[in-house]
Amino acid sequence: MGFAGAVVVAMAVDALLGWPSWLFARIGHPVSWLGRLIGAIDAGWNRESDPTTFRRAAGVAGALVVIVLAVAIGWVLQFSLPSGWVQIVLVGILAWPLVALRSLHDHVAAVGAPLLAGDIAAAREAVSRIVGRDPAALDEAGIARAAIESLAENASDGIVAPVFWGALFGLPGILGYKAINTLDSMIGHRSERHEAFGWAAARIDDVANFIPARLTGFLFVLLAPRRSETLACMTRDARRHRSPNAGWPEAAMAGALGVRLSGPRIYHGSITNEPWLNEGARDPHAADIGEGLAVYRRAMLLLAGVLAILAFA
Repeated sequence: MGFAGAVVVAMAVDALLGWPSWLFARIGHPVSWLGRLIGAIDAGWNRESDPTTFRRAAGVAGALVVIVLAVAIGWVLQFSLPSGWVQIVLVGILAWPLVALRSLHDHVAAVGAPLLAGDIAAAREAVSRIVGRDPAALDEAGIARAAIESLAENASDGIVAPVFWGALFGLPGILGYKAINTLDSMIGHRSERHEAFGWAAARIDDVANFIPARLTGFLFVLLAPRRSETLACMTRDARRHRSPNAGWPEAAMAGALGVRLSGPRIYHGSITNEPWLNEGARDPHAADIGEGLAVYRRAMLLLAGVLAILAFA
């Protein structure tokens, strides 16, 4: 249970400090370091002239190199530390940049504030930093929907999943997960270039997020103002989402707020028809972003509290 205590330390430090801009300017961020490695492997190993089977095999090898390296670094760091309480605190500090608790909250709040004030242009600018859809095509409901969906999905990918794997395995678990998640975000999408090369990255990410996504959904259910409706929405609609995992926290958040999420959206000028989550509910508006953030804060406090009890009680 020492690792559970370490991730509580990481969550507490991140909630207080985030990842300061001056520190990012000096040393970057562990995810950006992983990103440079993945980018180099993608550029060197993902050759368009190679046959599809070879590119898929190269993608498997590349993903394993990144994940094994991240786990090995975590193992060396963790087992070079003294044991006992000192190790718990130091592992928590080293894990701090890998738990994006405050960053997610601040990025979503930065969308809600101008939208609530009626500044659509500023809200579009803010939402473009957290989603890939075309912000120029978004009205108030579209902006609010994008922000709430990003909040729900990234609560799982950015906080609950690394905390889950960190609580189980310490630094090797949390670094290994961040390697998996960064691989998926960079090469795990179904573009012409990455359909084959990113196949392994996407599948590994699906497995790594299977439990955390459902855990995030149930955290939202427990902290929602209407638990029974939220649970019903999640269990009914989660599997309608294109992702095997993202639908759980998103459907739970849709039920918690009483709004509909997902649905058709525009990427790079093309309409992508996605099914609605909580179809029949109203469209979200600016105030729902604040309500979603309130559910998120309560859920993260509950998660930290449970881990603290496991670690220190």
